[in-house]
Amino acid sequence: MLVFYDERLVLLSVPKTGTTAYQEALQARADLAITNPPELKHAALYRYNRWIRPMFERVCGVELEVVAVMREPISWLGSWYRFRQRPFMDGKPNSTKGISFDDFVRGYCKGKQPEYANVGSQATFLEPQKNGCRVTHLFRYEDQPRFQGFLEQRLDLEIALERRNVSPEMPLSLSADVEALLRRKRAKEFELYDSIS
Repeated sequence: MLVFYDERLVLLSVPKTGTTAYQEALQARADLAITNPPELKHAALYRYNRWIRPMFERVCGVELEVVAVMREPISWLGSWYRFRQRPFMDGKPNSTKGISFDDFVRGYCKGKQPEYANVGSQATFLEPQKNGCRVTHLFRYEDQPRFQGFLEQRLDLEIALERRNVSPEMPLSLSADVEALLRRKRAKEFELYDSIS
C-alpha cells in the first residue's frame, strides 16, 4: 500500500495484479509505503478503512481517493496457481504441484477451500464499506497503459517499471464445465471486473 498525501491518493496492492512493480518504483515518492509484512502490504479496502483512513481523516482532516487494479478472474487464478507451483513450495499444503488447474479452480469454488486453493477474493478485497469508503479509481490489470498513465498524470512523474514477483510461465487451460462452475459460484468476481469502464 502506498499513500501520496499531497495528491490525496492511496494505492492498494491487490495480490497478483502487478502492484509490486509499482510499489518498488514509487515507494521513495510515497509519503507512506507499507511493503511488509504481506498482510499489511496487501491490506484490503476494509483494513485500509479501519486503520489507515481514520488516521488521515482524524489527524489531517482529509479523505484520500483509493486506486486499485483488478485482474480478469480466470487469469488471476492462473497466476496464483502458477505462483504456487514454484519449487520452494513443494511439500507445503498450499503448493499446487501435482494438481491440475481444473482441480485448483474446483477447490477455489468450494465453501471450505483446500489450502492450495485458498487465495482470497478480489471482489471481497475491493468491497465498498458501509461508511462509504470505496475504491475511487479501479483499473483492469490487462490495461496497464491506462493505469500507468493515470498514476503518471496524478503524481506528475514518469514511471519506470521492472517486472517483479512474476509467476512461472506455463500454458493453462480451463475446461468449459469448470469455467461454468467458477462463473456461477464466483459471479461477483466477474460482475465487478465487467463493471470496470
